[in-house]
Amino acid sequence: MNRFLSIDYGQKVVGLATYFRGTDPYPTPFGKIIYLNDNQVIEELSSIIRDEFIDTLVLGVPYYLDGNSSKMTETIKMFGTQLEKTFPKLKVIYQDETLSSFEAQDRMKRDPRYNFKVDPKEIDALAASIILEDFLRENKCFP
Repeated sequence: MNRFLSIDYGQKVVGLATYFRGTDPYPTPFGKIIYLNDNQVIEELSSIIRDEFIDTLVLGVPYYLDGNSSKMTETIKMFGTQLEKTFPKLKVIYQDETLSSFEAQDRMKRDPRYNFKVDPKEIDALAASIILEDFLRENKCFP
């Protein structure tokens, strides 16, 4: 059984979402980490990974609409390398997250759970769940 943790990395807020195959019907937002530095984020992720028995990390990587890399693309890939070194027993997967924040805003505007408004406190975790949904759909991981 795979236990996924999705990461929407940002240098202000890191959004998180989980999906436990065989238990969850779909990915769910798991909260956020207020970014201070990469080491602090990895330390907080370590606790979550241990407590939730995570075996797979899905890291969102942004690209321009034309598919080219940005400065943030490279920053996130370097963070992914840190994750791979810190958690060698975990699978680290890179998932295109292009437009996930826009999709999160759109969903919030259509969802009564968010009072049909964009909630800046929740957007990063919802974006992380969208990243994870995209990965699961592309890899046919839904039951």
